[in-house]
Amino acid sequence: MSTATINVRLDADLKKQFEDFCNDVGMSVSTAINLCVRRIVKDNKLPFEISSDIPNEETLAAIEEVKRMRADPNLGKTYTDVDQMMEEILADA
Repeated sequence: MSTATINVRLDADLKKQFEDFCNDVGMSVSTAINLCVRRIVKDNKLPFEISSDIPNEETLAAIEEVKRMRADPNLGKTYTDVDQMMEEILADA
């Protein structure tokens, strides 16, 4: 098996933290990177989720409101008629 070299630029603090982690679990940085690359190739995907959909404060507040409404159905209002609901929503706008 022939080998190849990859050069990666990292923030110095991040590199130190990664080296410390690798030392703590008993492997070299090279071994850790090889494990990660092998997993990516085997699974044909990254071994973690990448997302920028971090909820902002308004969305987090809305999520909490829905949780409170689910816990107490007396909070909020329910509709059986979509037209009535839209009429009330548009009247408030």
